[in-house]
Amino acid sequence: MATAFKTDVPLQGTEERFFFKLACAIALVLVAGFSVQLAAGRSSFAVPLVYHIHAGVFFGWVALFVVQSGLIASDNVALHRKLGWLSAIWVPAMVIMGITMTVVSMRRTGGPFFFGASEFLIGNPTGILAFAGMVGAAVALRRQTDWHRRLMLSAMAAITGPGFGRLLPMPLMVPYAWEISNAIGALFILAGMIRDKRHRGAVHPAWFVGLAVMFGWVALGELIAGTDWAMDLTRQVMAGYPGAARPMEPYLP
Repeated sequence: MATAFKTDVPLQGTEERFFFKLACAIALVLVAGFSVQLAAGRSSFAVPLVYHIHAGVFFGWVALFVVQSGLIASDNVALHRKLGWLSAIWVPAMVIMGITMTVVSMRRTGGPFFFGASEFLIGNPTGILAFAGMVGAAVALRRQTDWHRRLMLSAMAAITGPGFGRLLPMPLMVPYAWEISNAIGALFILAGMIRDKRHRGAVHPAWFVGLAVMFGWVALGELIAGTDWAMDLTRQVMAGYPGAARPMEPYLP
């Protein structure tokens, strides 16, 4: 597959513009998801400070991702490379804040009611670590631009769950709400695969790596979440907090 993929096809900036459009589409899903919940009154700015820090870190990364894609589309490679080193600080901050917010949410509300308690507690850290791993691989392959841009896009697609989860009717998707919300981002990878096939004659292997990681972390999180160890850990995390009042299974309030 790798040898069949053509890297010498004249692009004239069309591929770069395509990736910029995909980056904007991912950002739109994430922004729209949170905006819709805010407009509907199901979320509020009246939350503890850690929520705002978490939002700043994650949406800051989304903005950086769009800017970086735009810089490549406009052929400003020098600035793109300089800003790229921010990932060395930003991605670890996302991992820390992602895990912290998961614990805070579990203790404060028990997590989203349409997810299983252990599913949310175990799945979130698994997903953010998979994201960090893909970004790390993309940075390591930054000189191989065909791999770099596809792995970065796949990493972003893998964390669109919070956006889709706020746009889709999650209560109607129980007991598969977790899998659906976190796997539907594969549509962005599919779009990239289709374009490669049409314009390059073959699908780049990086897309298959992205799909494997995306579906892999969802499956791994589910397997761990169903163990007695994960159930006990979840109860321990919520013990003594309001979140402990929720059942371990998904429920309708």
